Amino acid sequence: MRPTRDTVAGLLGLGLSIWLFALTWGLPKSPFVPIGPDFYPRIVLAVTAILSLALIAGDRLARRRRQPAAPVARNYRLVALTFLVFGVYVLALPALGFRLATLLFLAGLQVLLEPPRSRGRWLTVAAVAIVASFGIFAVFEHYLSVLLPRGAWTGF
Repeated sequence: MRPTRDTVAGLLGLGLSIWLFALTWGLPKSPFVPIGPDFYPRIVLAVTAILSLALIAGDRLARRRRQPAAPVARNYRLVALTFLVFGVYVLALPALGFRLATLLFLAGLQVLLEPPRSRGRWLTVAAVAIVASFGIFAVFEHYLSVLLPRGAWTGF
């Protein structure tokens, strides 16, 4: 039986995660803080390995129930628009700041990929954009102590 793209992607992700995880053992230990430079990469790589295993397992389980897939039309216009939206986001970061630019990016990209057709869907778009942008900001700014861009126009 031939492996599917999901299985191949999962195997590549798992192999790369294990290889990079092994490389973290060579990082120097920090004499000043108990959490050294190897801590966060190990967490990220462990999560990546677990998600890769989940992808492989899910693909294997779904393969038993899978019907032959209908051919999917390629939408190059949507790919180009997605890159354009991302470019506008990157250009807007210095002016609007991380929180506002990310909120607009997440909302705009959701609307671009699947235009809302009901009031409930619009509320979902708004909720996801607000929670994700401010959640990401809180994690990076307060927990990881990473300074994110402040807006020249907004001041936050």
